[in-house]
Amino acid sequence: MRFLNPAALARFAGAALAFGAGNLLAQTTAPTPVASNQVVLVDRIVAVVNSEVITSREIAARVKAVTQQLGQQGTQPPPQEVLQQQVLERMIMDRLQIQLAKETALRVDDLQLDRTVLRVAESNKMSLTEFRRALERDGVQFDRFREEIRDEIMLSRLREREVDARIAVSDNEIDYFLSQQDASQTSTTDYNLAHILLRLPDQASPEQVEKQRGRAEQVLLQLREGADFAKLAVGFSDAPDALQGGAMGWRARDRLPELFAHALDGMKPGEVSGVMRSPAGFHVIKLVERRGGGVAALVEQTHARHILVKTSEIVSEADAKRKLNNLRERIINGADFGELAKLNSDDASSIKGGDLGWIYPGDTVPEFERMMDSLKVGQLSELFASPFGWHLLQVLERRKTSVSGERKRQEARLILRERKADEAYQEWLRQLRDRAFVEYRPEER
Repeated sequence: MRFLNPAALARFAGAALAFGAGNLLAQTTAPTPVASNQVVLVDRIVAVVNSEVITSREIAARVKAVTQQLGQQGTQPPPQEVLQQQVLERMIMDRLQIQLAKETALRVDDLQLDRTVLRVAESNKMSLTEFRRALERDGVQFDRFREEIRDEIMLSRLREREVDARIAVSDNEIDYFLSQQDASQTSTTDYNLAHILLRLPDQASPEQVEKQRGRAEQVLLQLREGADFAKLAVGFSDAPDALQGGAMGWRARDRLPELFAHALDGMKPGEVSGVMRSPAGFHVIKLVERRGGGVAALVEQTHARHILVKTSEIVSEADAKRKLNNLRERIINGADFGELAKLNSDDASSIKGGDLGWIYPGDTVPEFERMMDSLKVGQLSELFASPFGWHLLQVLERRKTSVSGERKRQEARLILRERKADEAYQEWLRQLRDRAFVEYRPEER
């Protein structure tokens, strides 16, 4: 029951206006007389990405949105020309991925899109109508917002297909990982990190390598002289999180690339690493915070059952909620939860009366886990939504338990896949960029 985190979908990059690749000069009527043959520049092509263009107006809209976001984070933006270049590079990478997704028939239907937009609204504690009004008050066109969300879902699916699905983890790798964990007493340290990447092209020449190394050393020098990490990340980093100030958020140590994990061993909160080299390029990381650091203890499992009603073109959100409300009233009035689940639930667990068995932390999507954790034993939940539909949930039991050997191997496989996927994704992006036709069109003076 895992799904793309809706919080990632809430990142809206600005109301970009799309233009065709033709003539972007338009003749306009001024309030005062002008020569009949005078033309006024309303937009211009800044870059050509394969067969599509990026215009100055699109960049201006994105720069405005990024500047607002950085202001909300308390991060001072870099100089305008630096920010524009960074925004342009992010737009090029996004455009290349969207092009590939469309060329290979990846689609996001309107029903899936509507569900996701609704979850974004609910995560902001608003109805869809309230959320739409809030966007429009901020100058964001709702239809354009929906298309940005569609692109986010498409990019996630593209990564899953092109990168994540091709990652393989061998039994030998799992054995070695578990032996290393046993030797270190299974540390549970988590790190809040920020990251700057200076990417190298595929088959970089010695001159290109030295140039990027020099840039990385200059970034590190500025950081050690007190420069703001987030500002430099926005200005210099080639990582996908650059425009968020390089923030990676909280990561468990064993889910970090080994390059980062080893560097963090000797770092204190607030410190930055030296320049590190990987196949993707040169990295500098900052340790923002650290938590945990003890030996892994017993974990709490929850025994729960649920009833799921999926929405579709036939079953609307209102229909699903109406049905579950009726079922909830019947359960409160003494009806058997299990029997109702067998007859009404759209989940595979329906044959067991909705029983999900014992659930480990992280086994379910965030919306489901949050509701489950908030309930007392025996308590029946209110209606709530997840990527799968609408649910009623009841917690039956809780217990503390040690992690079984098979469970440890499952978790080790997931951890190693995550490690490999991050590195593979960076490499895939680099190859995608190197294969593309990108032409920059500087402004003529």
